[in-house]
Amino acid sequence: MKYLLGEKLEFDWKVVAVTIVSTLLLMVDHYHKFMAHKYWDRVILYLIIPLLIILIFFRENPREYGFSFGDWKLGLVYTLLGALFMTPVIYLLGSGDASMQEYYERFLPGLPWTTFLDLIGWEFFFRGWILFAYARKFGHNALWLQAVPFAIAHMGKPEIETLSTIFGGFAFGWVAWRTKSFVYPFLIHWFIGTLIIIVAAGVV
Repeated sequence: MKYLLGEKLEFDWKVVAVTIVSTLLLMVDHYHKFMAHKYWDRVILYLIIPLLIILIFFRENPREYGFSFGDWKLGLVYTLLGALFMTPVIYLLGSGDASMQEYYERFLPGLPWTTFLDLIGWEFFFRGWILFAYARKFGHNALWLQAVPFAIAHMGKPEIETLSTIFGGFAFGWVAWRTKSFVYPFLIHWFIGTLIIIVAAGVV
């Protein structure tokens, strides 16, 4: 894709498409609710639409965007380590911070499937679609680039959580990069999201 604006600018059209579409999908999610439950919106916006674009417009295999089990042995190790590491952190934050309790306890009904549906598209969006599209052009820098919109998308959540997401987003991205799959950061995030709600609600 080339434009002449005084000098020749050359763009990778797939990077442009992923950037524009991702930004618009985040905005649509923020301003609109289409289904009875928000998590169904996110399955459509963050999983189905990117997959359709990959298949129909990019004419590529979704495996190239982390839509596979990848290195499943390494992935399971990372998933276990992530869960073990984050459990005490979640108990510390979820039980000791009033803002976390106030925000998350309302999401208790429907667990764990509500968090499953809410996060599976979310993780493919950042750790599959954006990460692997950017990695072709920017290499390892894609790990930080995908973490930026991920962190911004947390605005409105408790501050202590939001401040950590630039680093958490990088860590999730690193797991996806190493395993060539979005599945394992999804499993870790699903565990974290579910446990935060349970702890904040005072169930355990």
